[in-house]
Amino acid sequence: MENLIMVFCKSSIFIFLALFSIILLPCSLAQLSSADSRILFQVQQKLEYPQVLQGWSRWTNFCFLPSNPNLVVVCSGNHVTELTIVGNKTASKLSPSFSMDSLFTVATKLSSLKKLTLVSLGLWGTLPPKVDRFWSLEVMNFSSNFINGEIPPTISSIKNLTVLDLSHNLLNGSGLDLKGLKNLEVLDLGSNHLGPKFPSLSYSLVSITLKNNSLRIQMPTDFVKFVKLERLDLSLNKLVGPLPSSLFSLSSIQYLNLANNQFSGSMPTNLKCATKLGFVDVSNNLLIGKLPSCIGSNSANRTIISMWNCINATSGSKYQHPYKFCQKEAIAVMPTRKNGEKKKEETTLKLGLVLGIIGGIVGIVGLVGLLILGIYRRRAARRVLEGRSDSFAFNKNAASAPSSIAKDGPGPGGRRPQTMRTAALGLPPYTVFTLEEIEEATDNFDSVNLVGEGSQAQLYKGWLRDGTIVLIKCLKLKQKHSPQTLQQHMEVISKLRHRHLVSVLGHCIVTYVDHPNSGSTVFVVLENVSNGSLRDHLTDPRKKDFLKWPHRMGMTMGIARGIQFLHTGTQHGIFGNDLNIATVLLDDNLTAKISSYNISISPKQTGSESPLNTHDASSQVSHRPTNPEKDDIYQFGVIILQLITGKPVNSEDEITELKDELEIGLTESPNRLKEVTDSSIRGTFAYESIKTAAQIAINCLNDDVSARPSIEDVLWNMQYSVQVQEGWNSSGNLSTN
Repeated sequence: MENLIMVFCKSSIFIFLALFSIILLPCSLAQLSSADSRILFQVQQKLEYPQVLQGWSRWTNFCFLPSNPNLVVVCSGNHVTELTIVGNKTASKLSPSFSMDSLFTVATKLSSLKKLTLVSLGLWGTLPPKVDRFWSLEVMNFSSNFINGEIPPTISSIKNLTVLDLSHNLLNGSGLDLKGLKNLEVLDLGSNHLGPKFPSLSYSLVSITLKNNSLRIQMPTDFVKFVKLERLDLSLNKLVGPLPSSLFSLSSIQYLNLANNQFSGSMPTNLKCATKLGFVDVSNNLLIGKLPSCIGSNSANRTIISMWNCINATSGSKYQHPYKFCQKEAIAVMPTRKNGEKKKEETTLKLGLVLGIIGGIVGIVGLVGLLILGIYRRRAARRVLEGRSDSFAFNKNAASAPSSIAKDGPGPGGRRPQTMRTAALGLPPYTVFTLEEIEEATDNFDSVNLVGEGSQAQLYKGWLRDGTIVLIKCLKLKQKHSPQTLQQHMEVISKLRHRHLVSVLGHCIVTYVDHPNSGSTVFVVLENVSNGSLRDHLTDPRKKDFLKWPHRMGMTMGIARGIQFLHTGTQHGIFGNDLNIATVLLDDNLTAKISSYNISISPKQTGSESPLNTHDASSQVSHRPTNPEKDDIYQFGVIILQLITGKPVNSEDEITELKDELEIGLTESPNRLKEVTDSSIRGTFAYESIKTAAQIAINCLNDDVSARPSIEDVLWNMQYSVQVQEGWNSSGNLSTN
């Protein structure tokens, strides 16, 4: 009997504990609604099945996933409240078919979502205005992707947002207004291209990270209102002016990083620091004088970094610049001269009015005197500019250059570049840049922005003042050329603007006045095409699998039209171009653009000094240019050959081998030709279309140079191949395969 009682008691306790544990089960074990489950599968599809999500199936219990820091799904009330997905795509984007708008259309249907983290997934495109549909979101983290454009103002409508992390993207824009986010506590917009204006921020912020952007103005004066701010990182910008002393005394501030800016002047000796301030970095600025006592040295509770300023310059510290360095650099970055000129103009105007009141004759004499003085000052300023110590001078003889070319460099009237009214397929007008703008765009030719270097040129990545990303090629011409000759060559280059060419957006010519026999330096500003080369897409299995035959046909037509423009679209045909799958670049829409064509800066040089020749031609397969025009046709045939077979070639023997396989396929049977084609495109092409393209490739690769077709003949036959393919697609064949 006692045993039965014991068993009953144990059973009762067990049942009680089971019921109690069920009642207290964490909400993450809840059963997810079918609607939210469908949305998660749609998100998986929109993200193109990243590795971290590949284990999902219709039997997956999303609310009870194994512990994984890269994948977190939290449920509450049968709905998803947190979704964290961390991928590994830190160096490549999602495919061209990815749509940020479509992803947001799906994800915003998770109406109970409070935390959304999509990190390192290769997201690209602009943030759509519909981001405000995340009305319940508290944490938004889209860091380490390729999101570009401006942050939409509608983001301020997410009133519950406390954390916003969009760092390590390609965002740009100036004057961002986030004051509407009254509950925002953590903001990280670091490593983007925001600027030059400082964003407007909510005073509720606890942490602000804006490092490594393009902020280029003085600090705002309202930082004294950020009473909750604990962490501020503004390093790696171009902020100017004095350091706001209020930053150091904010009641809650603990971490302050202002390094690698252009802050100038001395700090007040009576500056007071907040008791919680534990880290200060003001290194690599233009500060002079002595540091205030509260940040004058390290202590047990405070770390101070102040090297590479001009602080205590007289003491000869090996970790500080001399005083003159900071003085000179501060004058260069601060708009003090412009402000001084404005004050002088205002004083002159007032003086003229007073003189006019005193008497007509005295007034006239005074105005004439001021006019003479103004002319003298302008001439003196011009002489100073032409004879400055670094020996750089801009072309002074541009007036004798062709009228369609604007004068290089800053003229006496200001710094703004002149632009040529060249209409070009949505591209900005061709611009003659100043050296100051080239230095600003490349961050003074910072080695971080160096993307390529050869024996004759360097290639830098740069950002124009409107946020446009460009490539800037620096060519140092060994031979002396007249300004007129250089201008004429740049005029030819400025007209090479076509949908299927990497176009030149502008240039800057610099000469050395101290060395009249030395060469000039030409900076060529190029359109940036960021989706990689055709070689990249054919050698990456994942990218290649995406390139179906209709995509490859579009690329082939684009390359052919680019060649046609080079051969016939200019006054003098441009032949002997470096055409291969490495020099054909693709934009985000898979539009093909020829990036290296044979137009030289120097009239006595070959295409080796082409401002567009950004690739090492020695690493590519080339055919000896016995006939430059037909050599382009040959190289085009090699490109078609690789698009059909999916096999990049590295030697003439490989070209011959693939050509022979195509010829056998054409003569034997359709199945034999299909076997030669890339497996990624099988089932996506009309046989007549691929057959025509193969025949074009063989004709272009003819050993008899005279038998190779002209680019017009190639285009005519390519158009037939495209029409056949389009008819096949419209009949439903492509969708069923």
